[in-house]
Amino acid sequence: MASHSSEDACQDSSALSLSDLESLHHVRSRSASFSSTGSSGRLQLRQRVAQLMACVEDISSDDEINEEVSRTLDEAFLIWGKKLKDKLQEFRLHLVTWNVGTASPPPDVSSLLQLDSLDATMDMYVIGLQEVNSKITNFLSDLAFDDPWSIFLMTVLSPLGYIKLSSVRMQGLLLLIFVKHVHLPFIRDLRTQFTRTGLYGYWGNKGGVTIRMSLYGHTVCFMNCHLPAHMENTEQRLDDFEKILEMQFEGENIPSALEHDVLFWFGDLNFRIADYGIHFVRESINNKRYNLLWEKDQLNMAKKKEAFLQEFIEGPLHFKPTYKFDLYSDVYDTSEKKRKPAWTDRILWRVKNLCQHAPKGSEFSEEQQTISVTLHNYISHMSYGISDHKPVTGTFGLELKPLVSEPLVTLSPEGEWSAEHDVLINYSAVPEFPSSAWDWIGLFKVTFKHVNDYVTYSWVEDDEISSNKDGLHECCRNTRCRRRILALLL
Repeated sequence: MASHSSEDACQDSSALSLSDLESLHHVRSRSASFSSTGSSGRLQLRQRVAQLMACVEDISSDDEINEEVSRTLDEAFLIWGKKLKDKLQEFRLHLVTWNVGTASPPPDVSSLLQLDSLDATMDMYVIGLQEVNSKITNFLSDLAFDDPWSIFLMTVLSPLGYIKLSSVRMQGLLLLIFVKHVHLPFIRDLRTQFTRTGLYGYWGNKGGVTIRMSLYGHTVCFMNCHLPAHMENTEQRLDDFEKILEMQFEGENIPSALEHDVLFWFGDLNFRIADYGIHFVRESINNKRYNLLWEKDQLNMAKKKEAFLQEFIEGPLHFKPTYKFDLYSDVYDTSEKKRKPAWTDRILWRVKNLCQHAPKGSEFSEEQQTISVTLHNYISHMSYGISDHKPVTGTFGLELKPLVSEPLVTLSPEGEWSAEHDVLINYSAVPEFPSSAWDWIGLFKVTFKHVNDYVTYSWVEDDEISSNKDGLHECCRNTRCRRRILALLL
């Protein structure tokens, strides 16, 4: 029995089904991840929602009031969705680039992923690694199973509500994307691609790996590159990057990399500090006068000359050059080669139709201003010493006006779920949903790590589907899982 206070609250509220609870959980997650200012009205609304949740155990699922409450909630979410379309929301993105030098993952990555930060929770993690161990035995094992870095990062992030959305690997290059559950229905058209540039395009020790997607209706592309090394190879680095930009994604109507609304370019780009001798470079670093070195940074120099680089933006290099260090130290190379320090590890981005590139006095249309990128911090992490490179991170706010606010598929569990009998799920799809014979409905634990981490699944085949008068489809599946689960159609 519920306490007296819960009963009092129930007099002024009503029951919520499992699907309603999941929806409320999603709304709260979205509110937490999309930055917004509080108000007394919002506080009162949250209190009312808390009252509703307190009554779940006291009201039977057979009560007639359920239908009325569900209808009211549907109307509320419809209004919320329409309002969401008209507002710029901040989507927080944390991007990591790290040449790990074939090393295994470190014991802790809390500071690298800013898990101990007081800032708002990240909506997405994009992690680009170079020189992941790709010896033949390791690489074949990683093809059959997830690589150690993916396993490690999934173990860290899945308890925090993130799943591995996508990954792509080419020998030592690895790109991983993790995202909060709440955003899954609004991420579409995922594609991966890779481009070899080593040995004239026949070897994948150098090149780029890329993941693109539609995020709330906006096209976003992430490109992790490892370009040729050594001081004298600046032109080769630029040629290789141009070749990577020319790659095409499979599928119809998928734009090229430069045609995306936002393109992030990062990795071990291997640009060096030209002209200055090692003693001047090290002295400038010791005195934290990094600005003395910026004009001779080969990437900065190239951006002034090469037209295709001029639309790429980078934050200020207010951190020490990230290459080359003795292992497990913050001391620059003491070997016989004594490599000159350099900012080899970089993060840049490009926004299509960027407002700040418009002539003064010109005006951009509303469509052109639906997404912008703000860099919150751009730093290196000196405490990590497993390789001769230090990792670099960029934390971004993607201010966007959602162009998509309705999931392609909506799932709704019927009745109370238990392990003793079959469960019934109603689902409805929007008219433009590209259904196929490969569609399936999966049951996932709330802490699932990736799309193949399901408890069980059922194919959505034509001869197993019935439609009711409201156009809803029914799919039945037995499950023995007694834990709370989340239904997801892929």
